[in-house]
Order: sequence, then C-alpha cells, then structure tokens
Amino acid sequence: MINFGNLKVSFPCVLSPLSGISDLSYRLINRSFGCELAFVEMISARALVYQSKKTLTMLRTIPSDRPLGIQLLGDDPLILRKALAVLEDYNFDVIDFNAACPVGKVTRRGEGASLLKEPFKLNSLLRVLVKNATVPITAKIRAGWDGTRPSALDVALHAQDAGIKALFIHGRTGLQGYTGRVDYRVIREVKEALTIPVIASGDALSPQLIRKMFDETGCDGVVIARGALGNPWIFRETAFMLKYGTTPRRPDIDELTSTMISHLNLSTDFHGESTGTMLFRKFFSWYIKGLPDMKPLKDKAFFAGTKDQMISVIEDLHNACLCANRKNTDGGNQTYLI
Repeated sequence: MINFGNLKVSFPCVLSPLSGISDLSYRLINRSFGCELAFVEMISARALVYQSKKTLTMLRTIPSDRPLGIQLLGDDPLILRKALAVLEDYNFDVIDFNAACPVGKVTRRGEGASLLKEPFKLNSLLRVLVKNATVPITAKIRAGWDGTRPSALDVALHAQDAGIKALFIHGRTGLQGYTGRVDYRVIREVKEALTIPVIASGDALSPQLIRKMFDETGCDGVVIARGALGNPWIFRETAFMLKYGTTPRRPDIDELTSTMISHLNLSTDFHGESTGTMLFRKFFSWYIKGLPDMKPLKDKAFFAGTKDQMISVIEDLHNACLCANRKNTDGGNQTYLI
C-alpha cells in the first residue's frame, strides 16, 4: 500500500500520464486489468487558467475512473494558485507537480525538468500548492539535471521540505531525456533519505523489470508508462509476478483482439466515432507490436475511418493469427501467444 496523505492505494504500480495518450479510454482499459491509480495527461497550469477547450476535454472522467490524479506543469506561483481554483470544480484525488519533463519547449520556459537546476524555486512552488490545495500534493523529479549539482537528493529533500505527500522520481537526468540507462543507485539514495513514499520511474516495460526496480531501489511503488502501451495486461501480470515470483502466460489472440475492440469502443464513446477511430490507430500499432508479418494489417488500420472498418481489421488480425497457430500446431510448435 502507498499512502499519499489521506489517499491510500493498495496496488503499488501507477499508470503514468502520457501526452496525447492518457485519455479516459486508455485509463479505463488499463483499470480493467488491475491499474488502481491513474493520471490524466500532463496539464499546463496556464492553459488550465485560460480554460483552453482542449485542456478541459482532457479533464473529462466518470465515477469509475478513480482514484485519479492530475499532473500540473508550471513555474509561476500566481498561475498555480489560479489553476488550483479551477480544479476545485473537479474531483481529483491527488495533484502531482511536474519537475521532470525534459522536452525542450517545456524546459526553455523554465518549467518541467529545468526546475531541477533550482531546488529552492521548486520548493517555493510546491509550498504554494501544498498551502492552497485541498488534496494531497506530490512532485515528480528526475535523477538531477545533468548528474552534477544540484543532485537528485538535494532536489528531493527540498521537495519533501515543502510538505508534499510522495515523490515520483525518474531514473534518468533531464539531459538524458529518455535515452541511456536508468540509474537505480540514485533512486535508492533518494528512497533511503526521504520519509515520504518514493515511487520510481523508468524502463518499467515488463513485470520482470518492474520487480527489478523494487529490488534495486527499495522504492514504495513503480510508475508504468511505455510498458502499458498496447499492453494493459502488464498490471495483471505484475501483480502475479510480485505475488508468486513468476509471470502468467501471455494473452492469447482471443483476449488480444477482444481487448482491442473494447478499447476501440471506449475511444469512440469518448471522442465520437471519427476521432475515436483515428486516435485508436496508434494503439493498433502498439497492440500488434512484435507480431510477425503485420505490415499489411497495420497499413489497413491506418486508413480505417469508421469503427466498423477498424473492427474489420481487428477481425482480419484474429483470423491471420489463427491460421498461423494452425500451421504451428501442425508443425508441432506451441500455440502462439502475444
């Protein structure tokens, strides 16, 4: 269990906010396989204050989409206070402050990972949130900006001093972005020094790597980001791994395609048929990643403009895999699993 102040989460893996991905349909399909705490995609505090139509759409949810967090991006204390006032009309369970995004257009504004260079400023921004919010405040940082001073530990201690209830930490520096290796040592150092829960992030791509993160760092929880793309089963499989020390069999083609259709239905229900189908195209590619000879179906899915057309492609996928399974079975090989 992870305690985010008065929010208690029983499953120690958290669904990360991903830009352009973490909509309601994505969160619900992951929740159906065991995800407990999820986040809407990262929101600019300034866009929230100006009540951008696109931003407000990102905040849409339903009662079963709980517990739910929101991650704010900003560097102006006045804007952050105003953003909190807007959020009073919504029912989020936790607010996370992003000091980790390494994207250039973000860091050039002094937001995201650039705040790793200014731990005192980060502390003051977090104090504003802690003082004015009615829900627990957390922060996400990285393993420093460039591996020199200020260190990740310095930043983490300043964040904790501001009164946050938990710290998320990605095991790469701001300059690394999403390249290079995750530094488990830095995460462990931060975990051992802080008294609040520490949730680790970086390369949580499989149940085995998630367990490695727990073992190597002693963290209280792990953030799952890319590992859930086209793979919502990672939550179910990780729960099995943490309990029994091994993973269950991977989903077969029936479960794969039925899950894809469920996700597609959620996407079209949320966004409307045209937009929901279009947005599902990238998920189609993620769901079939690693399957052999999928380029023709991937190309066909790319041009699907209606839900029925996309379902037809998914049915073609199902039939193609069944044919491959029959050939493998005739040849004495094991039935194919994704």
